[in-house]
Amino acid sequence: MRACDRLLESLLDASGEMPKIGPPIGASMLSACQVLGISFFNSDVDEAIASMEQGGGFLIAPSATCFARLRQDEIYRRAVIAADLAIADSGLMVLLWRLRRREKITRISGLKYLNHLLRKLKGKGTADVVWVLPNERARQKLFDWSRREVFPVVSSNCYVAPRYGLEIEDRNLLSLLEQNRPSHVVVAIGSGAQEKLAYFLRENLSYRPPIHCTGAALGFITGEQIRIPEWADRLYLGWLLRLMTQPHRFVPRLIRGFELPWLIWKFGEHLPPLSGTAD
Repeated sequence: MRACDRLLESLLDASGEMPKIGPPIGASMLSACQVLGISFFNSDVDEAIASMEQGGGFLIAPSATCFARLRQDEIYRRAVIAADLAIADSGLMVLLWRLRRREKITRISGLKYLNHLLRKLKGKGTADVVWVLPNERARQKLFDWSRREVFPVVSSNCYVAPRYGLEIEDRNLLSLLEQNRPSHVVVAIGSGAQEKLAYFLRENLSYRPPIHCTGAALGFITGEQIRIPEWADRLYLGWLLRLMTQPHRFVPRLIRGFELPWLIWKFGEHLPPLSGTAD
């Protein structure tokens, strides 16, 4: 971690701000658009999956409620700007960026990405996936879904994550991955923790598998959370369905998303400073 800190510090320019982040490693020819210091992939979902399979590393899909965390959580911030691929899950971000800069960013929701990935893996008939899950209920729902969809899921490859603190170093999961060396890792534990966990895994694994951080998307697919039809996801209405069915859980997250328009207006493509530092 100290080495990573020194590298991060060496990238800072004279003003103390993070410079623009370029395309992910191994994806220099892919189209990207930088928003709030994050280089968002700007092509179709199949190309995103192909890029991850070719280069490995970890993929993130920040929702509108995640961007405020860039100013509040330094460890999360470090993980997000180090991601190998970021897809534009937030329809609000895509719309705001088009209004502000007249630039189009291709929206690929975490749900769309994961659906395409699972269809591809099912076509290959592979069970070579480790699933990182938030609880036992999510684990059982994954098994139920696997039987319905005839998708191979190996019990020993299902890892129920513990409750993580501010810093994340999961040596048990690291050991599981080193032992089984899966071709893919799907992390479905929610934003904040998943990016930190994926960053830790990428930096410490002896090989470089694709690590897909898609948060609640797996729960939408397996039925562990409300199902979101493809038409609703395509029309940027997934948040509305979640608000209607789980207002007690989703309203606080929605409130955090209100900061996004100000962040985009104020900082544009630049990484916003941490709270308490000069803007």
